[in-house]
Amino acid sequence: MKRAFAALCFLVLISGAVRVAAQVNPYKDGTPGVTGYRSEVLAEVMIQEDKFTRLAEAIPADKFAWRPTPDVRSFAEVFLHVSAANYNLYKLVGTPPPAALDIRTLEKSTTDKAKVIATLKDSFSHAKAAIKAMPDADLEKSLDWFGGKNTQRGILLFIVRHAAEHLGQSIAYARVAGIVPPWTEDAKKK
Repeated sequence: MKRAFAALCFLVLISGAVRVAAQVNPYKDGTPGVTGYRSEVLAEVMIQEDKFTRLAEAIPADKFAWRPTPDVRSFAEVFLHVSAANYNLYKLVGTPPPAALDIRTLEKSTTDKAKVIATLKDSFSHAKAAIKAMPDADLEKSLDWFGGKNTQRGILLFIVRHAAEHLGQSIAYARVAGIVPPWTEDAKKK
């Protein structure tokens, strides 16, 4: 009986360690390759990537075409919209999207869960590489922006805010569809 209890305790400890390891914490673990403001942006992008990916993985494949009302994006379209932004918006700070990628059609290109998740992950890799490649000296460069001016620092802030809006949208969709976000499940298990 003692061995069985010890084994159970060991399994509980290991499962907790695995759950914690699955969560991204760039504030604790750091952001390799960058410092300063770019590091702060990269940290947010890493967290968004983790949450978007974990949420997409938690959604059943047959729900990727689901939308709460006919006039809004489906799960797949939201994830692919964020992917398109990750490819398209970083060209404003010096990293163009891959030449073969048609950003205009990406959002409606598939509802296949595996393809959507792969695209999402690839787009976040592109975003992280763009942040790392950007020189700190360029942060204050000014460019035309919605009829006014903005700095590349401001563009990075916009990109993070844009993804955060769609993360909130995805969480709301999930809850309406009866899907609990994985990080909420993690918190319940603690």
